[in-house]
Amino acid sequence: MGDYYKIMSAKKKIKNVFVDGPISPEKIATSIAHHQVKTNIGAHDIFLGQVRADEIDGEKVVAIDYSAYEEMANQEFHNIRESAFDKFDLSCMHIYHSKGIVKAGELCLFVFTSSAHRKDAMDACRFLVEEIKAKVPVFGKEMFEDNTHVWKENK
Repeated sequence: MGDYYKIMSAKKKIKNVFVDGPISPEKIATSIAHHQVKTNIGAHDIFLGQVRADEIDGEKVVAIDYSAYEEMANQEFHNIRESAFDKFDLSCMHIYHSKGIVKAGELCLFVFTSSAHRKDAMDACRFLVEEIKAKVPVFGKEMFEDNTHVWKENK
C-alpha cells in the first residue's frame, strides 16, 4: 500500500488554504454541517486561532496583516496534511488560514480534524497546529492604532 499511497499523494492537487480576511463563523458552521452525512466519523476536533489585542512596547495591537508566498506556503500546508494522514487515522481534515487584515478578536486559523475516534482527531489537530506554526511561511504585521506595525514573532 505504501507505493500506491505515495503515487496517489503525488497526484493530489495542492489546495489553496488561504481565505481573504478573517475566517467567518459561518464558514466554520458550514464545514461542521457538511460532515453530518459522514457516518463513519465519531469525533471532530477544532482549533480556532484568534488575533489577540496584545500590548507591545506600550502600543495595542488592533489587527494583523497576514501575507505569504502562497505557492510555497500551500506546498508546506500540503506536506503537513500528508504527514498527518500518515501519522493518524483520519477520515477528513480541513485547514484555512487568513491573508490580509484580521482585526483583534477575529479568527485567522481554522484547523478541523475528523476520525472514527477522538484520540486521533485530537492528537492530529494539535500536531497540525504545532507543525503549521513551526514550518509554514506565513508572515504577520501586527498593526497598532497609529498605523505603525511590527513583524509578528511566533513563540
